[in-house]
Parts: sequence; structure tokens; C-alpha cells
Amino acid sequence: MTRLTKLSRSVKDRVVLITGAASGMGRATAHLFADEGARVAVTDINDAGIDQVTGEIRDAGGDARGWTLDVSDNAAIQRVVGELIDHFGKLDYVINNAGFAAGAPVDSDEYESVWHKSLDGMLTGQVLLIRACLPHLRKSDAARIVNIASTEALGATPYASPYTVAKHGVVGLTRGLAVDLGKEGNITVNCVCPGAVRTGITQEIPEEHKTKFVRRRVPLVRYADPEEVAHMTFSICLPAMSYLNGAVIPVDAGLTIKNA
Repeated sequence: MTRLTKLSRSVKDRVVLITGAASGMGRATAHLFADEGARVAVTDINDAGIDQVTGEIRDAGGDARGWTLDVSDNAAIQRVVGELIDHFGKLDYVINNAGFAAGAPVDSDEYESVWHKSLDGMLTGQVLLIRACLPHLRKSDAARIVNIASTEALGATPYASPYTVAKHGVVGLTRGLAVDLGKEGNITVNCVCPGAVRTGITQEIPEEHKTKFVRRRVPLVRYADPEEVAHMTFSICLPAMSYLNGAVIPVDAGLTIKNA
């Protein structure tokens, strides 16, 4: 029977670079792409986590290679991207997932250092990676850039302003580059804003506090599994998603729309 649809939902043999891929949402995203036939560049600052994730993917029959990468280090980014191209020969997708918890009162002694670390690691690092990857993405017929922000990009939590500013900046970066690169026709730039997810960032929160939070704020009344967010990131990268550009998508079970 002849297919009636024309657009592809396959990522087989596509090459994806994922930052912060040694744990949490990054790990889930790496697994998902590999399961669907993509070739995965697993990058993270955590060496042991990189080895574990690449080993898991290979043991399952997937194709992955790992690189240690601090996204605030531009020289390291240039090196890793060069080695990635030498190894895989191309690049189709960039997933800017690396992140960490960061907060301090604005009048505290540590605020300035937290501010700089947050913006360097969660905002400047994203644009540095995009700039390094752009010449290679331009050679793809369906290049995708997905920037991971947070529901903090759509609101604010007390004493977390460095993190909040960085995540708001990711939304601005996404929208700006979607406009700048859209005219090229083959590159889209979109943003995912996860809500409450069970990751390393949230594992220190006591379970009773998690329960109280979701009862008060989350319509689905639970935290997400990382794979639930990974599926949105994956879907944005499908070749068929060729008209989605500049979108800022909450994956938060309705947290940002709930008034009371």
C-alpha cells in the first residue's frame, strides 16, 4: 500500500550531539536517539557517567561515542566538535541539555560567582556550542537545534535569580537564532522547558516536599520521568518537524498554566 504522507519520522543514521548526557534527561535523550537508529555523541563533564551511558548504548546495539566536555570552555568545545566530525563525518542535531542547580540571595557574598557560573554554563555555553557546530549543521538537509531551558524561563523561584536569568536567556537565544537561521531553510531552533523531573538536580529534595509541591502546583500530581521530556526533544528533531521554529514548549504536566 502506498503511503499517503511524505515527511519522514526517521532519525536513522542521523548524528546527534547531546550535552549533559551522562545522567538525567540527557541520558534518557541519548538512549532514545540511539534506540531509534541515530548515532550519538555523548558529552558531559562527568567522565564516569559518559563511559556508563556509551556502554549502555553499545550493549544495546547502538552507536555512541563519548567526549568529556565543559560547555563553558570554548577551546574544549572546538576540540570536541572537530573530533566528532572526524569520527562521525557529519552532524545533524545539537541538543543543548547541560545544566545544574544554582541559586543565592542577591545580597550574599557568593552571588556574583554563582551568577557568572550560571550564565557561563547554561547560556553562553549554549551559544558557543551552536557557533562551533553551525558550519556542520548547514550541510545537513534537516538540521535541528534544541535548547533545554526550564519552567524557570517562564517564571521565577525565590533566591534562584542566576538560574532564572540563564534560563530566560535560553528562550531569548532560541527565538533570536530561529529568526536569524530560519531563512536558510534547513535549520530550526526550538526550546524545551521541563518542569518537575526526577533528575540529579532534584534528587536531594525530600520526597515529602516533592509530594507537597506536585499536589499544590502540578495538575498531573507527579514528577516526570526523564524519558518523558526526552520524547519531546526527540520529536522536535524529526525531519517531519520542519515547520516548527522558535517554539518554547513547556513539558511540565500543566504546571505553568495552573492558577491555583
